[in-house]
Amino acid sequence: MSTQSSPTLHLSHWGTFEAHKKGDRIASVTPYAKDPDPHRIIENVLSMQDHPTRIDAPYVRKGWLEGGAGPSEQRGRDEFVKVSWDQALDLVAGELQRLYAGPGPESIYAGSYGWASAGRFHHAQSQLKRFLSVAGGYVASVNNYSFGASAPFLSRVIATEAQWETKATTWKSIAENAELVVAIGGLARKNSAIANGGAVHHDLVSWLQTARDNGVEFVGISPLRDDMPAQTDARWIPIRPASDGALLQAIARELIEKDLYDKEFIANYTVGFDLFAESVADKTPEWAAQICDVDPQTIRDLAEAMATKRTFLTMSWSMQRQQYGEHTMWLGVCVAAMLGHIGLPGGGFGHGYASTNRVGHSEMAFGLPTFSKGHNPVRTYIPVSRISDMLLNPGEQYSYDGKTLTYPDIKLVYWAGGNPFHHHTDLKRLREAFGRPDTIVVHDSAWTSTARHADIVLPATLSIERDDLGAAITEDVLIPMHKIVEPYGEARDDFAILRGLAQRLGCDEAFSDGLDTDAWLERIYTKFTDKYAARGHTLPSWQQFWSSGEPLPVPKADPDRVMHSEFRDDPQANPLRTPSKKIQLQSDEIEDFGYDDCPGTPMWRAPDDWDNRNDFPIALIANQPKTRLHSQLDPGDYSAESKVGGREPVRMHPGDAAERGISESDLVQISSPRGWCLAGVVLSEDLKPGVAQLSTGAWYDPDEDGNCIHGNPNVLVRDIPVSSFSRGNVGQHVQVQIAAYAGPPPPITVWSPPPGAGRR
Repeated sequence: MSTQSSPTLHLSHWGTFEAHKKGDRIASVTPYAKDPDPHRIIENVLSMQDHPTRIDAPYVRKGWLEGGAGPSEQRGRDEFVKVSWDQALDLVAGELQRLYAGPGPESIYAGSYGWASAGRFHHAQSQLKRFLSVAGGYVASVNNYSFGASAPFLSRVIATEAQWETKATTWKSIAENAELVVAIGGLARKNSAIANGGAVHHDLVSWLQTARDNGVEFVGISPLRDDMPAQTDARWIPIRPASDGALLQAIARELIEKDLYDKEFIANYTVGFDLFAESVADKTPEWAAQICDVDPQTIRDLAEAMATKRTFLTMSWSMQRQQYGEHTMWLGVCVAAMLGHIGLPGGGFGHGYASTNRVGHSEMAFGLPTFSKGHNPVRTYIPVSRISDMLLNPGEQYSYDGKTLTYPDIKLVYWAGGNPFHHHTDLKRLREAFGRPDTIVVHDSAWTSTARHADIVLPATLSIERDDLGAAITEDVLIPMHKIVEPYGEARDDFAILRGLAQRLGCDEAFSDGLDTDAWLERIYTKFTDKYAARGHTLPSWQQFWSSGEPLPVPKADPDRVMHSEFRDDPQANPLRTPSKKIQLQSDEIEDFGYDDCPGTPMWRAPDDWDNRNDFPIALIANQPKTRLHSQLDPGDYSAESKVGGREPVRMHPGDAAERGISESDLVQISSPRGWCLAGVVLSEDLKPGVAQLSTGAWYDPDEDGNCIHGNPNVLVRDIPVSSFSRGNVGQHVQVQIAAYAGPPPPITVWSPPPGAGRR
């Protein structure tokens, strides 16, 4: 089926591109011609197609192969032994059979959190979960690392049936109707590069330019100036990290003090205002200024501007990736409600705009092509970022979203399409946790840290090495993803790997329905087109679509959508799914949960990490990288180009660097109470003094003690939940000290295969 002309169009999470081959290899890539603002991340695919870190064959950790299943501190330290596919699949199938027959499916954790590759069929999480569902079941996870605190929490205070990612107020509505956009956490172009499922049209900058041309004013509230694109001409309010909630309390107090809030909206659409007003009565701009390092008059002027102009208040996902982050988000909801612009075109509350390319775009009219995960018979689950807690504390009870749950006793972790040693925090602790199960199985295309900490490693293809169907819910096209190059070494796609296991476990018919990849792609596409045909939209046949090699236009929903407009028009007919059916400015329900760290009235409190500021005076922001998607393809050309002396760059303010005798490009050691990592210095005045920035995603390269010599900031960050409510991850801020590194630097090893591995 893979006959195609050159160049070949291909979809990735970070952009659509044309691949140009020379012989059997992709020689160059060019952006999709209809992408208005393509990103260079597409360049990473060139070197990664045959990089030395690609996994060429199945491997088994030597200690596991010789000693059998069981806990081991040698994961991540041991050498690997190459085995045949038959032997590898027999070993995995044998472990699954042993555990299903013994402790049962609640001993098997289907990790697989992560972005994997774009493609509707070859979606690693869906493939693995479908397989384990028919094999006997598995322990699942809920929520995500991106907005794991706000996902369960906002549903308690402002949710409708809408989803914050795909049914938010559109950029078109904002650009045409707003007068003021206040972006807490910014609207970073780099974050808008990516979209789960695939990015085709990068139009953040064009919408921001349109808004600015229409007279919309922008205010960016962030420790980083460049969190706002230059096209916005934004006013920058540099703020101390993790103090945004205090600023919002002061704004709320100012709105009340100056009688600038919308009393009618508060009366008709909210509950709990009196208690909320009482809670901010003493939160003056002078009080907030001491916390936020923002001038009191600046706070007063901002409050007045927000009250007198049609204001859209958006908060980045980073706001809730900090201790007590639910309340920071809640305070934003409260301020937006007091302004009275919720449900109006160009006004209201937004979450995650520019955090990905999806937020602010209308969705496909009638949904995406889908591949069913099946039905998991096991009801046990964990919040996704509590994996270390689960592995280290089996049987322990914990709170989550008003419930009391118990961590299962996991014997086997099965991971496909993700890298927890990127997403998770306190990597030393995660490393310890990964030593506890009997067996860890990983599908991966390269020797990431997760693969290096596995017992059985199965080489998976990249999306360029297989046929698939590409689409994202907020794009307007489907893309036929033809295989461009042959699989690296002995790599197989996840479907082929899992089908081999299903055949050994006697559940192949339930898993595959007797279909191969070609038949599955046709089935998925045909079901999709039938759904659209039933609504009056005729799309080409599968054969026409596949043979064309061209994007297929698909109808989209309302481009002028305004979130909560139905609720505003008629709150009785369109109530919110909150206890009061209205916006909760205070919540008896949350209060009754009894969480000391998440009470029923929103408030700001200092994160515990602030206690370390005397010894660790620099606030480090561990944000998303510009040159890759999370840790994907970190050794790729564009990602590698950004390194300083081969290590991840850390940005410092020139004043902070000079105070420490540090110069541009110096190698530095960044330390926190949990350990240290090395990084190369880049000086920039786009940071607030006292703040440094080190992006996540450098492949974890641990020394003997688990510190990272490559520059992964997650060795520095605490592995604690945002609060007892959401159990989301605290991965955005950490107090650190930075010093010039003394002595010869240790060599980076993570971009070479581990001992025993590699093509020979």
